[in-house]
Order: sequence, then structure tokens, then C-alpha cells
Amino acid sequence: MSQTITLYVDGACRGNPGLGGWGAYIITETEEHKLCGGEPETTNNRMELTAAIEGIRFCPADASLIMWTDSSYVQKGITEWIHGWKKKNWKDVKNPDLWKELDALCQGRQIEWNWIKGHAGHAGNEMADQLANLGADKTQAQMQTDSKKKSEPDWLLDDPFGLDLTDTDDSAESEIPEDIEEQDEISEVLSADAEETSETNPSVAAHPHIVITPARTDLSGPRQLILDTETTGFYFQDTDRIIEVGAIEMINRKLTGSSIHIYINPEKPVGDSEAIHGITDDFLKDKPKYAEISDVLFDYLKGAEIIAHNATFDMNFLDMEFRRAGLQALSEVCEVTDTLAMAKSKHPGQKNSLDALVRRYEIPQRDRTFHGALLDAEILSDVYLAMTGGQVLLDIDASSSEENNGSGHRRQVEIELPVILPSADELEAHENWVKQYEEKHGEPCFFAK
Repeated sequence: MSQTITLYVDGACRGNPGLGGWGAYIITETEEHKLCGGEPETTNNRMELTAAIEGIRFCPADASLIMWTDSSYVQKGITEWIHGWKKKNWKDVKNPDLWKELDALCQGRQIEWNWIKGHAGHAGNEMADQLANLGADKTQAQMQTDSKKKSEPDWLLDDPFGLDLTDTDDSAESEIPEDIEEQDEISEVLSADAEETSETNPSVAAHPHIVITPARTDLSGPRQLILDTETTGFYFQDTDRIIEVGAIEMINRKLTGSSIHIYINPEKPVGDSEAIHGITDDFLKDKPKYAEISDVLFDYLKGAEIIAHNATFDMNFLDMEFRRAGLQALSEVCEVTDTLAMAKSKHPGQKNSLDALVRRYEIPQRDRTFHGALLDAEILSDVYLAMTGGQVLLDIDASSSEENNGSGHRRQVEIELPVILPSADELEAHENWVKQYEEKHGEPCFFAK
């Protein structure tokens, strides 16, 4: 059976045209891949197309792909407009080279194209956006390096016999090999994103297998973490262990873009649970043990309200693992909300699994051939918002401008409402009805007392 792969793709451009970058965040059934690149002179549309092309090219030809892009240009172009472009032999079509390449890559593949609102706090889309900007940063660094090489004089041409060399004491910097200087410059750019994340949360760099995405929006209020775990079995008392943790952050009913995702070596075989989550012993063998990541995970989770589906299951395992690592039980430092209990109260006698709630609330479908902690957390965030009154506005720019303009305050509207008086016939009919009510029930109606 071919695997299903989810891709989030995005492009970025600093000036249009200008320096640009593309990013593809690829989630397979067992791992994640992050691709990025860029061009010194390009457009935003070309980078969005390139991200889709490179993402698809990376995936096996027999895989079923679920594509997510915040570009209507790409999504509608490949699913609707391209048929007309082909009929008119690509006449007057912009970026025909990339469209032809994308079209050729899609032939014979099973691809589902989806649009997602950009900069709305969705973890997958935010990661693709970060990768696109990182691709632009790397391209800019390479441009600076190339420019530096061209500007340096060739001493063999200017002074072939070495007669005019400057004093060696004044040229100590020249003893540093050029290639090391270049590597340092590139390393600074590549680590810029990690440094920004570390400033937000100093524990991020504690282990290479811990993926913490920093918040993209500055919101104030109590933290809610929509959380899910995958385990080797159902019984925390019977030596079953956690193998995956995923959580996404929400403040004031808005996703901030911050998330944490960790795969963990359970120090025991996965067993039959592999059929549920698809995570193999071979995949987990090089992952950290719980004790190695417990401090970072505890720091990220503590103090927040944990929202989970069948939260008792997740919290029992987390409490057990943290105690085993010498820390407090998570339930002692977090408030816990169980969406399964909420659903049973709201829909008694009905199926209330996560899949059932997705169908009931018409949440956009995602592939769940295998359960994944971060994917299930994303789905649960949609379900939770739907169960608790619907999702609020996620357009951060619009909401912040409203606050700045003071339009968020309730205004008094002065409207003179017309008064319509009953006619004589209507008054007579009303009196007859009141009398008939009293005769029938033996007492006057409420508004006649």
C-alpha cells in the first residue's frame, strides 16, 4: 500500500521582483522533512510554484500527496486554469516554464490540492513560511560571499613577485583561511532562525530531536495547549511508554503558531501499536529517551491549560513519564480539559471519537490513515473551537488594526424606531382570544393578569 504524505509549501519575496525564497514542509507517516532554497531575482509567484515543484519532486512517485498552499494562484492554477492554458498553447501565460514543469510532475500522481489561509497561525503553513524566508536568507548569504570573492584582488596579477607585500603584523587577519570565513558567514544565517527561537524559549536548542516552533503572533492571555500523544500501548501501569508528543498553542481562541513536537525512544518494542500510529522500532532507535527531553517538554507545558481528547489517557502517561524522570506530575501544574467528556455531555448517546466529531462539525478532512500526535492536535484545535462556540477571527492584521482604531469598543447607535399601533379589528380579536383562553383554562392568561 502506497503511503500518504502531507506537504505545506510557500514562497516569499523581498520586493516583487527581488530576492526570494521557497520552502516545503513534508510530513510522511514516520518523519518530517524541511526543504528550502531561493533565487536572487525572482517573484513571489515563481517562488510559490517552485516550492510546490520541489516538494512534489522530493516525494516518491507512488505516494498519495495532500498539498496545502496559501497561494490561490497555485491551487486554482493547477486545478482549474491550467486546462484553458493548455488549449491556447500557453499563450499570454506568466511563468510558463514553471507551470509546464509542475504539470509534468503531476502526471500519473495522486495529488489533492488544498488552499489554506496564510499567517493565520496554522503550524504547517507557518513552518513553510519560515522555510521560505530561510531560503531567501541562504541565497542572500551566498550572494554576499560571491560578491566578496569577486572584490578581493588577485595578488598574483597585481604583485606576481610578492615585492609589495604589506607588513605581516598588520595583516594578521589574512592568516584566517578564506573558506573558514565564508563558512562562518553562512552558518550565522542558517542559525538565525534557531537563535530567534532560543531567545523565545532558551530550552529549544537542548536537543536536536525537539522541534519547537516559536509563536508568530504576540498575544497576551492564558495559554491553552492542544495536546496529543502516541504510545506503545494502552496501559501506563504495564510498562507502556510514550513515543510521540505533539502540542500547539492557543491564546484567546487564536493559534499563535507555537508548537512542540518530539519523537521518543521508548526503550521497548512498539509492538502491535504500530498498526495505529505507523511508527516503527527502527525509526525510534536513534531518538532521545524521555529523560533526555523531559526538562524541555515540562518547561513548555507547565502552567498551561492542557486540552486533549480522552485527556485521562494522555495525562496518566505524561504524569508517569515525568515522575520517572524525577519531575512533578504534569497534572499538578496544569489545568486539564477533556474534549471527550465535553463531547459526551454535549452529544449523549452518540459517537464522540475525534473522527466522529470531525464529521459532525464538518471540519476540513485530513488524512488519518495513521494517527500522528501533531496532526491530531491540529484537528482537535478545530474541533474544540467548533464545540465551544465556533472559531473566532484569525486575521491577525485585521484584528490588531481594529484594536488600534478603537473600533473594538461597542458604540451607541441612535435610531428612532417606528411605533406601529394595533387597529380596532386587531384589538377586538385580541380581547376575544383572551376571553376564550380564560373560559377554556379557568384562569386568565399570563399577560392578562
